[in-house]
Amino acid sequence: MGTNGSTVLEPLRQGLPPIDPAAVSSSASCALPARYEAVRGARQFTRTTLCQWELDDRFDDVALVVSELVTNALRHALPSDTPREPQEPPVRLHLMRWTTRLVCAVRDPSYAGPTARESDEDFAAESGRGLFLVDSFSDTWGWHPLAGSLHGKVVWALFRLRAE
Repeated sequence: MGTNGSTVLEPLRQGLPPIDPAAVSSSASCALPARYEAVRGARQFTRTTLCQWELDDRFDDVALVVSELVTNALRHALPSDTPREPQEPPVRLHLMRWTTRLVCAVRDPSYAGPTARESDEDFAAESGRGLFLVDSFSDTWGWHPLAGSLHGKVVWALFRLRAE
């Protein structure tokens, strides 16, 4: 994951319980096109990465959260009138593994923070439950705006892993 990856995730590291950034044992990221088919690609990337990390048993929960975060980025963070740099993908998925934690983070070009539906009557709606699902299936989640030369925000979710 190059320099941008560590820059993107520095506030994430600062906002989590004490984790030594040097203790990251594995990380992977992929660029996602601004199309809804990208959700399937994100799930496939997550499956491949978790298999390589021998975390197959966590795939269902992590893939559900990845799907919701990517869908939210595509639905809410990519206005059609936003000019994009051709060399920079609009959405990027990062997966990072520490000894006892796994983090999935989705970067998008919007500075607007994610918002959950507030009304109980909205719960039955077909859309709008994404953050409820993220909150239910991950151990914690959050977001932060990007700084420096990167534009937008990162929304992340943390999963606790059993110690080996």
